[in-house]
Amino acid sequence: MRMTNLQMEELLAPTYKVGVYCRLSKEDEDIRDGESQSIGHQREMIEEFCRARGWAVEEVYIDDGYSGTTSNRPDLQRMLKDVEKKKINVVVTKDYSRLGRDNLFTEHLREIWFPKHECRYVAINDNIDTMYDDEIAPFKALFNAQYSKDISKKVHSAYMNQAQKGRFTGCVAPFGYLKDPEDATHLIIDEETAPFVRQIFDWALDGHGTAFIKRRLEANKVPCPTWWNRQRGIRNHYTKWEIQDPENGRYVWDDSVIGDMLINPVYYGAIASQKKNYKFKVGVINEKKPEDWIVVENTHEPIIDQDSFDIVQEKIESRKCSRGDGTTSLFAGLIKCGECGKALTIRKTNAKHPQDIYACVTYNRHGKNHCTQHRIEFDTLYNVVFDEIKELANEVVDAYDVAESLADAYESEQREQQEILQRNICKAKNRLETLERMTTKAYEDFLTETITEPMFNSLVERTKKESEDLMKQIAHDEKRLAKNGKTDGNARKWIDLIKDYADITELDADTLNRLIKQIVVHEEITEDGTRNISMEIHYNFRPTDESKTYNLSEYAEANSVAEAI
Repeated sequence: MRMTNLQMEELLAPTYKVGVYCRLSKEDEDIRDGESQSIGHQREMIEEFCRARGWAVEEVYIDDGYSGTTSNRPDLQRMLKDVEKKKINVVVTKDYSRLGRDNLFTEHLREIWFPKHECRYVAINDNIDTMYDDEIAPFKALFNAQYSKDISKKVHSAYMNQAQKGRFTGCVAPFGYLKDPEDATHLIIDEETAPFVRQIFDWALDGHGTAFIKRRLEANKVPCPTWWNRQRGIRNHYTKWEIQDPENGRYVWDDSVIGDMLINPVYYGAIASQKKNYKFKVGVINEKKPEDWIVVENTHEPIIDQDSFDIVQEKIESRKCSRGDGTTSLFAGLIKCGECGKALTIRKTNAKHPQDIYACVTYNRHGKNHCTQHRIEFDTLYNVVFDEIKELANEVVDAYDVAESLADAYESEQREQQEILQRNICKAKNRLETLERMTTKAYEDFLTETITEPMFNSLVERTKKESEDLMKQIAHDEKRLAKNGKTDGNARKWIDLIKDYADITELDADTLNRLIKQIVVHEEITEDGTRNISMEIHYNFRPTDESKTYNLSEYAEANSVAEAI
């Protein structure tokens, strides 16, 4: 007599060694209905299922926080190795999607890998059991893969929505900040670590790079961010330096950490999101450029002012280069070619009495077919800059009241422009809300057949076009508003800054980096081969950038005559 399925199950039950597999990803957590997807619920359901059949549970495998689209899950891999070792011969999951959401991978396990290793697989809710035929299992695997892709899109859309609202969605607050206990998407200043952030930006403002800042932090025994997170129970991670040297490793900072801090808008009160390009199943592809980030201004209290942040960005763009002897030139990172835009680098001439001169890096590397030399002697450059700084400082000191009046007038004009822009932005946003209500009403009318489909489509098309135009206008006006906001108050800042240099006796790197935004050198070659070198100096915070143009040949000649007299 042929054995029934029930009899076969009773006969095999004592031989079964079950591996219970549970998985919960962040996406599942975000969309779950109560605790129906929780690890605890999965395990309880599977163990009850096994008890009812007299199956012995040998081991429980849990991957909490792992996506089903990847097979690189620690407990899944451990379970598969246990199958190979014959430690378990039955794998049970709550449903097929717990095993995975990649249909190629899960179908390979179900149809080939499990049978090859004489292991039975059961997915309770989906009625999948490799001991019996299941013709619809491949379709369920395909559905799971498509479902996961859909969830990935929804999660990404949710993060985009959070990013556009300026909400912080990271796991750990940036160094110098803490998550607000009342709202985890809002940042508050960490009074214990914020002073270190201010010091880092102060060093950067003085023109120092990440290597210098790293050395100063270590010399001052400032623990790295990883140590702070561990002390507060936020993370339990150790850097390689801490592992190598448990006593002093905490004071070793990574250059890239400092570099990331210096370009992070979070420190002037903005949230920057969507910094990486991500692809479903692949993960992070690469880092986006800062100009492609989503940045929302004024989301939390700043640690540094935006003017200082902007100056640091300019200095990063023109990062200093060391000379051959390991020292750094006084004007490094500040002096640029007016034609190709590249830096002018310093070197010594090969003359009997060597001189320090600056020349265009493009000319030095690629020759005259790409740019001209733009040669300027260090002494001439030093004297021009020194004289102009002292002259500007004395002008402000001598006419302080006039300068204050001009500053008031300039700032008043800026405020009027900002008010106009704010009104335009507010008006455009109100119109956008009206268009959204119109679209919703039209959709409701279409559903109730109050209007026809062509009428609905025509209305949607018109509102879509107007909405796109309004969004472009808002973006343009907000950009102008942000630009005006940056210059608001610059007149007074300039007065307060420059007046302190009336009695200057020499130039140093700190002075130059705090005062000067850029020095631009131009070269014009006439038909007879004469080289005319000119230069202008652009300053930080100077409200009207009325740069004086210096003909350096004439300047050098005038100085020579003055010295001779």
